Amino acid sequence: MSEEAKTKLPKIALKGVKKRFGPKVVLDGIDLSVGRGESLVIIGGSGSGKSVTIKCVLGIVRPDSGSITVDGEEVSGLRGSKRDAYLRKFGMLFQGGALFDSLPVWENVAFGLIQGRGVARKQARDIAIEKLAKVGLGSEVANLSPAELSGGMQKRVGLARAIAADPEIIFFDEPTTGLDPIMADIINDLIASTVHNLGVTAISITHDMASARKISNRIAMLYHGKIIWDGATKDIDNSGNPYVEQFIHGRAQGPIKMEVRR
Repeated sequence: MSEEAKTKLPKIALKGVKKRFGPKVVLDGIDLSVGRGESLVIIGGSGSGKSVTIKCVLGIVRPDSGSITVDGEEVSGLRGSKRDAYLRKFGMLFQGGALFDSLPVWENVAFGLIQGRGVARKQARDIAIEKLAKVGLGSEVANLSPAELSGGMQKRVGLARAIAADPEIIFFDEPTTGLDPIMADIINDLIASTVHNLGVTAISITHDMASARKISNRIAMLYHGKIIWDGATKDIDNSGNPYVEQFIHGRAQGPIKMEVRR
């Protein structure tokens, strides 16, 4: 497929994706497409299938049925060198940062370059410092250990690692978890500007509606394994969907019933 043809297709498209673990149905026919340069946030309660959706796209979890395409090419079931080449399209900001305590900051940022792509350490360090600068961190932090950083700085290092290899797609997993409201807003601004400046496609999963509103131009809600609402971020307050209304306002009363053991 030519590059011109690819640009006319969704960057990522899921059609009829289903996944169950034993008797538990997690994804029950997901239909979702993400355009090039779009920033989509997937919202939904714990256990609604947000993380499983991401893992299916990455190939960590194989769907039971359905289609997942990236740039118009089916990616479910890729193996070996084809899967390695496919995964190079992605960067990931993990929940909690997920930094390696035993490595200095620069090696955390450059880990994928050194281990996954065989980049020489000196070159990888130069790239790491360049990416740290893009997230507002100076070269003086390069040799520090993650334990010497604040939570907000650790998130910045995680973001620098996510963009280190110039990915086409970035996944953000609960990017503001554990941060105070002010630092969360700073990280949201940083994510939004990074996605915009790099022109990447972004998918985020979060419970934080302030974050969802700021980093996305589109929001989709998962409930009981299905997308029950999908629309522009600016329209979510007028969704007309009682499940969405309950979730975004954090109301105990409504159609979503939480399972509470007594």
